[in-house]
Amino acid sequence: MRLVLIVLLAVRAFAADFPIVTINDGQIHGSTLDKGGAAFKGVPFAQAPVGALRWREPAAVKAWTGVRESTSFGAPCAQNAGGRMQESSSEDCLFLNVWTPEWPARGRKPVMVWFHGGGNYAGTASGNNFDGESLARRGVVLVTANYRLSVFGFLAHPQLTKESPHHASGNYGLMDQIAALKWVRDNISQFGGDRGNVTIFGQSAGAVDVNVLMTSPQAKGLFHKVIAESGTVTRVPDDATMRMTGLGAVMSPRTGDTYSDALTLAEAEKAGEKLFPGSLRELRAMPAADLLKTTAAPRMSIGPANGIIVDGWIFPKPPAEVFAKGQEQRVPLLLGNNSRERTPPPITAEDLNAAIQAMYGPLAPKALSLYAGVDPLYGGVSAQWVVDTMYRCPVVVQLNWHADAGNTGYEYQFDRAAPGREAAGATHGAEVSYVFGNLGTNYGAPDREISAAMQHYWTNFAKTGDPNGAGLPKWPKYDVAARGYVEFTDDGPVAHEGLRRSYCDLYVENIQRLMPR
Repeated sequence: MRLVLIVLLAVRAFAADFPIVTINDGQIHGSTLDKGGAAFKGVPFAQAPVGALRWREPAAVKAWTGVRESTSFGAPCAQNAGGRMQESSSEDCLFLNVWTPEWPARGRKPVMVWFHGGGNYAGTASGNNFDGESLARRGVVLVTANYRLSVFGFLAHPQLTKESPHHASGNYGLMDQIAALKWVRDNISQFGGDRGNVTIFGQSAGAVDVNVLMTSPQAKGLFHKVIAESGTVTRVPDDATMRMTGLGAVMSPRTGDTYSDALTLAEAEKAGEKLFPGSLRELRAMPAADLLKTTAAPRMSIGPANGIIVDGWIFPKPPAEVFAKGQEQRVPLLLGNNSRERTPPPITAEDLNAAIQAMYGPLAPKALSLYAGVDPLYGGVSAQWVVDTMYRCPVVVQLNWHADAGNTGYEYQFDRAAPGREAAGATHGAEVSYVFGNLGTNYGAPDREISAAMQHYWTNFAKTGDPNGAGLPKWPKYDVAARGYVEFTDDGPVAHEGLRRSYCDLYVENIQRLMPR
């Protein structure tokens, strides 16, 4: 009897220290959080895409017996670092992480699912920089997910297309994101999440991805709101602008007389076959490090729009075309950018003129007259040009399309520079630590106030589709005429209208000129 009591007490202690939940594939145990709630890390949402599963749709997880440990992050997806495979990364990487603000879970809370940035060739959700506890404490269940990258996530090849039941190849990283959302649909209620109220959000390539998922029939019904930070469906610079940003050359050159936000399947297959002329059997047998070495120059393998391919299945049509025709999913969209984003390397006036001529064609004289001086917030002329054409004005175009179709949208600009980097301004990714509330000790009280405001706005939007709430400055809904937006300044959020209007008016005119009729 005494032995039975000891065992029962031990089981109860284990359950208290390690919260256990039953999901479709088996039982997992996570960790309790100091302020209440629980975290579950390294939860598989698909089988490891290795061997025969390399370059295939994510396969369903095989059920396990017993209780699986889920207290530490899984490996980042295979990627290059310094020209060689990052040691901590792996093809066995299709894991997600869940934070819930209370345990045992009660009720049904809105769900936020994060897809990280990194150009679709780098990055991971498996790290403390995306720790979701702070954001979850605002009353949501927070999920972060890995997805295949670079050659593993975005290779198209004629042989892969031939073996596919959908006659498509590429977009495997997007298939992983869809698989993670299906996992959320099927399991999140066990963590206190509401499967009927899911917001997907991401930054940079993750922002591009969540935007284009609004145009994929395979993702329909899996989410209900979208937040995109520094990435849009129209983010496709010409070759000259790519050189200006230091990002390298795209895989398929674009000129000022056409517009495309993604590669066609034929273009992507041609590029894939050029990189890898061997058989699929040989390619699936190649070590991951060797495959990554072949594609060490990421933009040569990823190409425009971060490698997204109009494959006829995940994306039957170019995402920008879908938005332009008002055929995207009718969900609320919160979309914005940082004031500086990318600082281009030193360039000559001739390089800038070449970029403007390449992108704007007959409208170039108007653009040249606009870009004539330094702006204290936005930087030099080349910095203004790069951010206007890659980030800021594409936001306006996409929100115009979304609003014209009768959908709800909100725009923002983030101005706060990281401590010690004031001269550089609010560069790419500066807002992420504020959104997640993971500010270091070098951040001061004003930073924490801005972070709290952003977290309230973001989670209010996740709850209701409207970022506004008690104690916050009013965030105007976006409309094509006023173009209202919120600017996160050093003094906090302030509402304005018409962000860089004359510059973005010209960009809108150019996109209308280039888009297919």
